[in-house]
Amino acid sequence: MTQPLHSRPPRVLSRGEKVQLTDPKGRMHTFVLAPGEHFHTNKGLISHDDIIGRTEGIIVANTGGIDFQVFRPRYEDFVLSMPRGAAVVYPKDSGLIVTLGDIFPGATVVEAGVGSGALSMALLRAVGSEGAVHSFELREEFATIAAGNIADFFDGEPENWSVTVGDLSETLPQTFGTGSVDRVVLDMLTPWNTLDAVSEALSPGGIVIAYVATVPQLSRFVEALRASGKFAEPESMEAMVRGWHVDGLAVRPDHRMIAHTGFLIMARRMADGISPLEKKKRPQGATAAAEDVAAWKEPEVTEAAIGTRTAHGKKLRRVMREAGKRLRDAPEGSGEVRTTDVTDSPTGTTTGPKEDR
Repeated sequence: MTQPLHSRPPRVLSRGEKVQLTDPKGRMHTFVLAPGEHFHTNKGLISHDDIIGRTEGIIVANTGGIDFQVFRPRYEDFVLSMPRGAAVVYPKDSGLIVTLGDIFPGATVVEAGVGSGALSMALLRAVGSEGAVHSFELREEFATIAAGNIADFFDGEPENWSVTVGDLSETLPQTFGTGSVDRVVLDMLTPWNTLDAVSEALSPGGIVIAYVATVPQLSRFVEALRASGKFAEPESMEAMVRGWHVDGLAVRPDHRMIAHTGFLIMARRMADGISPLEKKKRPQGATAAAEDVAAWKEPEVTEAAIGTRTAHGKKLRRVMREAGKRLRDAPEGSGEVRTTDVTDSPTGTTTGPKEDR
């Protein structure tokens, strides 16, 4: 009998791993496996020992006779349930950033605004072990939370990830030489203020991607890209995801959907000394009024102004304790886990990258 060219034994679930149990009503429960422990429901218990050493895709019953499916959490499940000090980039948006932004294995990627670490995880998966992701974050608390979540997701800090606390405009030139970066992802309040540093670091053909929440931010960044003369015509978009209910002949769209979360703007770096082609367009019927330009440019872009919600005070301290707790609490002898070294910027700035939204 011909043997398959590629085969491997199934990876069993072990202590210290996160598992996700789903009940017959579709409700999900996530917890960390520990020998001798039990998962409690209001209708019975499930012993962790009934799961440890077995593969995913099994069904276990609690003491009340209710069955649960057992799987490892997906990236989406992990991101939407992890501790967060700042709102996250949703998987539908990080998927577009990775694919349309052409984040490839071996790439050097700069990320500004690490937030809770959701986008960093997607970028690290995309660049692989031969690539590198360097994140810049203004707030040290968010850098600490992201480091814990990323270490939790990868079962230890990835060696190809690092984070600097500081303003991207000032710290990027100190970290990367001219033309040494393949991709730059900006998740911040005022990405147009970073274009000088970004264009210097990007290699010809490199891509800058901005993730912004509002229409004025979208417009100002696109116009700034055009005015710089260093980028090809930008592409702008947003993604909306709508699920469908399918049950026999009862097939219809879900009543709820993930609609607007943010805008994505992408542009490619031109070679030095080469001007981009001008987009052919019909002339505008009238010049914009001065008050319209002022309303577009003059208001200060703040987190409160665009409706961003972040954790503060006691809640932020609790999130910092929870992020990465699974690995910190791992019993001795269960495997060494590297801890994150958060690098401080030498500048001590007060403006810069915004957290994940």
